[in-house]
Amino acid sequence: MNNRPNGNSIPPEILAAVRRIEIRTRRMVDEVFSGEYHSVFKGTGMEFREVREYVPGDDVRTIDWNVTARTGDPFVKLYDEERELTVMLAVDMSRSGWFGSGDRAKVDVAAELCGVLAFSAIANKDKVGLLLFSDRVEKFIPPAQGKSHVLRLIRELLTFEPEGHGTDLNEPLRLLGSVLKRKATVFLVSDFWASDFSTSLSILSRRHDVVAVRVRDPRETSLPAVGLVRWLDAETGRECLIDTSAEASSRQVALRADNADAKLERLFASRGVDLMDVDVTESYVEPLRKFFLAREGRRGRRSSQ
Repeated sequence: MNNRPNGNSIPPEILAAVRRIEIRTRRMVDEVFSGEYHSVFKGTGMEFREVREYVPGDDVRTIDWNVTARTGDPFVKLYDEERELTVMLAVDMSRSGWFGSGDRAKVDVAAELCGVLAFSAIANKDKVGLLLFSDRVEKFIPPAQGKSHVLRLIRELLTFEPEGHGTDLNEPLRLLGSVLKRKATVFLVSDFWASDFSTSLSILSRRHDVVAVRVRDPRETSLPAVGLVRWLDAETGRECLIDTSAEASSRQVALRADNADAKLERLFASRGVDLMDVDVTESYVEPLRKFFLAREGRRGRRSSQ
């Protein structure tokens, strides 16, 4: 369990951590993810630019019949993509996110991953906002552009002290549905150890592009055989003893996790929500790259149909 710093002050080590994340994530955006982000997250519409004469191979659906009728020659309309998007990072700050069996807790990995997404967004002149939640909505920062804004979001992710301990995704999903007036891309970053939120997700995903980022530590679903262990639920405070050397105990933990995840994955698939898995003991770069490539492939198949 990692201790979180007090959000009322910004100690030098936090400023240094923000700077490290900035350097690392901006380098990854420049070298790896900028092109992938642009090709995957298209603008919300098309803006008319001009007309020009028709040439063989042009899509006949773009013919401007008014200009064609006036001139007697076929002309087509040209459009530019409306590039600006709104990207919302909705991040789970509940107590379970403070867990980390390795060097980093889940919330720390989530902060760096959100840094990559935020810098990718502003590199494409998109707006990015932040919503922090636990068993309640903890903080909402409206979408904006610019490097200083992104650094503020990263600082909030690293320093924020939530009031709630548990996880409830219903309130943040309902809030996003009410404040996002235009279609947005919502990255829902959580371990998803939560009660049912299917109705709230259904309503939000009808209007917005929702991407689920499941951030997990392998020790949550696979116990090492080290004998009797006192198990503390960080969100509820409940304690129990588990014999990790007993095969039945390990099987039971794994089975419960598998069943919960299978139900979660069915929910996302039925609502058209993409899912990306991040293991906090490994690099998130490859999962993020695979997500971009898979999503781009699906877009390409849909556009060719």
